[in-house]
Amino acid sequence: MYEFILPDLGEGVHEGEILRWHVEAGATINEDDPLVDIETDKAAITIPSPRAGTVVSRTGEVGDIVLVGNVIAVIDDGSCGELGATSGAEQKEASLVGTLAAEVPAHFSSTTTQIAAAASSVPTSNGGPVIAAPATRRMARELQIDIKQVPPTGPAGRVTPEDVQQFAAAPGSVPAVETDEPGPTAASPALGSAAGVIPFLDIEKLPDFSKFGPVETEPLRSIRRKVARKMVTSMVLVPHVAHMDEADVTLLDDLRRRQKERLAGQPGGKLTLLPFVIRAVTEGLKAFGMFNASLDPLNELITYKKYYNIGVAVDSGRGLIVPVIRDTDRKSVLQVSAEIESAAARARTNELAVDEMRGGSFTITNIGALGGTGMIPTINYPEVAILGMGRVQEKPVVVDGKIAVRKMLPLTLAFDHRIADGADAARFVTGIVRRMSNPDTLLIES
Repeated sequence: MYEFILPDLGEGVHEGEILRWHVEAGATINEDDPLVDIETDKAAITIPSPRAGTVVSRTGEVGDIVLVGNVIAVIDDGSCGELGATSGAEQKEASLVGTLAAEVPAHFSSTTTQIAAAASSVPTSNGGPVIAAPATRRMARELQIDIKQVPPTGPAGRVTPEDVQQFAAAPGSVPAVETDEPGPTAASPALGSAAGVIPFLDIEKLPDFSKFGPVETEPLRSIRRKVARKMVTSMVLVPHVAHMDEADVTLLDDLRRRQKERLAGQPGGKLTLLPFVIRAVTEGLKAFGMFNASLDPLNELITYKKYYNIGVAVDSGRGLIVPVIRDTDRKSVLQVSAEIESAAARARTNELAVDEMRGGSFTITNIGALGGTGMIPTINYPEVAILGMGRVQEKPVVVDGKIAVRKMLPLTLAFDHRIADGADAARFVTGIVRRMSNPDTLLIES
């Protein structure tokens, strides 16, 4: 019998929701056949079977949450011994995801480009290794627990999140005097602990709404939960300031429409204003690097990024997804347009790889297609700024002393006031408006 544990699914991920089982208990499965679809707060992943044989049992049903390191299926692979008698070496191999570190064949799921590499191990006080996922180590740090002292119960001596929680709840637990890897310590508390010292912060229990009328509830899970956590982190930690302006895109829209007709059917040929905005923003970030940065509040450091990876917020139907268009300073408007089309389509069909949502340095969100004259977006932490686009509208404006009807694009820059001031934001947005209002300037500066 072979007990298959849920492998490490990537940075900061310690649980997932079961979306679909590909096999029933009692079914025969081949090695590398799709076993189960798991959705984390980053992406949906198809996990293949590490063994060929008969599925004896499955753990959890669709909608259930399973933890990294827990057994999710038992497979009769013809090996000797009773259930749970898999050799220590084999279990350790499974827990370290050795057989899943390489790329999974693309026909399983185009979002599954790679299952995470082996979980890290560090020496313990008795000379042996501590086997634990990064999320488990982070939990131990946040609880100020010395993970070396936690008795493991997982396969091959793996320390599980439950082990850490039980150890923390036990009397006389050993506080962490040193960390296994960089991160918050007792002298530098985790940011999450700040909630306990915010004046007047008192989260009250919600009333029973069913007393007032019919209700329907659903768990806050996966991507929706990730969005909630990021938004709370951003709004609590970052002092947001918004700067608003309008760009006259009459000439640019005429250019876009002519080129769209000429490029019909080609990659990127569905030209919208967004790739032009990305081009204008990229040029602006070169001059105002404080908006292409991140601030580390624990170490009081500002990191200025010398790359230009622009995130594009996409309404996926399951929550907000932000695919990243990389190296926008090295790509044409047409290339950026093609990448936006591809990423947005795959985000809506749940086929976007996790790596395609990492490494952003600035984010743009566009509600123009849905309507609305403006918005104040929330910064995509740990970035320090985000640009919101409203709907282009024809308006009467004064041009050279005369009233004319022009196409106006509302823009809102939300930025971190710790790293930039209002004057910086005004100059940055004014540059974007200038480039968008004059296509010649935009093309010459690009």
